[in-house]
Amino acid sequence: MLRTAICGAGHWGTRLIESVQGKSGKIRFVAAVTRDPAALEPLGERFGLALTTRYTDVLVDPAIDAVVLATPHSRHAAEIAAAAQAGKHVFVEKPFTLTRASAQSAIEACRTAGITLHVGFNRRYAPAYADMKRRIAAGEIGMLRHLEGNFSGPPSYQTEPGNWRSNQIESPGGSMTARGCHVLDAMVHLAGLATEVFAVSERLQVDIDVDDTTSCLLHFAGGATGTLATLHAATRFYRIHAFGSSGALEMRGETELCVFDLEGNVQRLRFDVVDKERAELEAFADAVAGGVKFVIAPEEIVNVVAGTEAVAASARSGTTVTIG
Repeated sequence: MLRTAICGAGHWGTRLIESVQGKSGKIRFVAAVTRDPAALEPLGERFGLALTTRYTDVLVDPAIDAVVLATPHSRHAAEIAAAAQAGKHVFVEKPFTLTRASAQSAIEACRTAGITLHVGFNRRYAPAYADMKRRIAAGEIGMLRHLEGNFSGPPSYQTEPGNWRSNQIESPGGSMTARGCHVLDAMVHLAGLATEVFAVSERLQVDIDVDDTTSCLLHFAGGATGTLATLHAATRFYRIHAFGSSGALEMRGETELCVFDLEGNVQRLRFDVVDKERAELEAFADAVAGGVKFVIAPEEIVNVVAGTEAVAASARSGTTVTIG
């Protein structure tokens, strides 16, 4: 059983706790780091968590094996490095970090310490995506030529102006850090590393300082091209469409996959709902138990950060940006 501390027990941190506590035989939460222990007392009592205001308390506690970071994006790099130095395994919510340089530094800290690292790209565990990945790898649609993706939602209407997510420092590139990076991660996982991007990003919803309409064109090392859109003030929507030389695959949401032949004939597949958060946290625990250091390839982790950073840079400059 992997004994874990949650850092950042807000809405999403609570969701992560709920996904495994009392349900998993592989991982459980034993502590939570919070700015306001009094406000978290009901959560602590509900799940049997020790509460502390200091991250260092869980890092020096020998009864804690790992940390799960659901903290502001700009803090991830330093928190990952501190955990690695303390010998704690790390699960960090996306985005991993906000810059390519900080991502490389954090990866190196984990590699040097020999600890296990996982990143919260929970949609890798969606059943429709897993089947899409399997079919592409098996060559069922021939050579992968193009990917289209969209992950959008209404947070501009829901986020308070003072919330830490509601500024371009924590959320550069519009909805890329909240949603678009999931699509980019899927594209990199399917098509190879992203090599260049041209992006347009606008703020039309003026309540918070985050662009709400972002789109881009991409090239990938495997030869495929891609289009990605992510909106911060729109209906909830998730879609990935893969076009190959002999067919296509389209997933809408997490449990529906359409399989197309060259004539456009379609087979619609439906899958049972799975708890993606439990799946990713148990994959983390399995990696720790098996001595696997990186659940997601380090070069993919860094490339998605660099790609997200490049989207914001391209939107500012109006030029194509090479992704290092």
